[in-house]
Amino acid sequence: MEVNKILSADVLDIIFEGRNKDYGAYELRKTYNRRLITSLLIVGALCLLMFIGYLVSSLLETKTDTDKVVVQDVQLEEIKQEEKREEPPPPPPPKPPEPPKVEMAKFTPPKIVKDEEVKEEEKPPEVEKLEETKIGTMNQEGQKDEGIVAPPVDDAGKGVVEAPKKDEEDWDKTFTKVEIESEYPGGAAAWQRYLNRNLRYPQEAIDNEVQGAVVVQFIVDKEGNVSDVEAISGPNELRGEAVRVIKKSGKWTPAVQNGRQVKSYKKQPIVFRLESEG
Repeated sequence: MEVNKILSADVLDIIFEGRNKDYGAYELRKTYNRRLITSLLIVGALCLLMFIGYLVSSLLETKTDTDKVVVQDVQLEEIKQEEKREEPPPPPPPKPPEPPKVEMAKFTPPKIVKDEEVKEEEKPPEVEKLEETKIGTMNQEGQKDEGIVAPPVDDAGKGVVEAPKKDEEDWDKTFTKVEIESEYPGGAAAWQRYLNRNLRYPQEAIDNEVQGAVVVQFIVDKEGNVSDVEAISGPNELRGEAVRVIKKSGKWTPAVQNGRQVKSYKKQPIVFRLESEG
């Protein structure tokens, strides 16, 4: 190939210079780009046709489904609620039947008279008739007395009915609520004097500046003895001293319920307060 044509010649022409270009390889390589573009255009056209076909078929199916839907107006009927009927009040209970009259025979006090002076209606009834007849102040027709047993009379004619005795076990239980609570003998003033003489402020509480009220629960029996002493609230540093003071307090005045001394629970607060300096 001439030198002036080399710069403007195609690569294929340079490669196939002096070779048989009619064999086919040259033609295939020469038309490769054109054939590639043509094939891509054909494939793109086919894809476009498939997409358009799918879109048209989808629209037709949607339209067909829409045509099949039938909307009907439904009118709801009003439901009539049945009115509640007021039931008539129940009839009054029947009156209890009156007790049957018992046959009675008049009792005539005995008198010592002559036989001809006794009137017929004043004669006492025969003993055989009295077996089924009740004795009263007048004669009365009715049912035979079939044996009504009168209550026994043990009160020597005084007519006194004894009240039922209360079970003594009820008074042995421990009451939580009473009419009059137990208290320290002498009242609040005596209790304050007792605390001033016997209460010792724990050193640990003083060092930590702990103060407050401790509630102590215990039991006071019928004789005023104290038992089951327990601190139920308050600072822990002060509970032990509060329990000790209650245990040492001796006998208390028992609680009263229905006029009797009973065993009861007692809750007694004890206040611990540090004196401020200055």
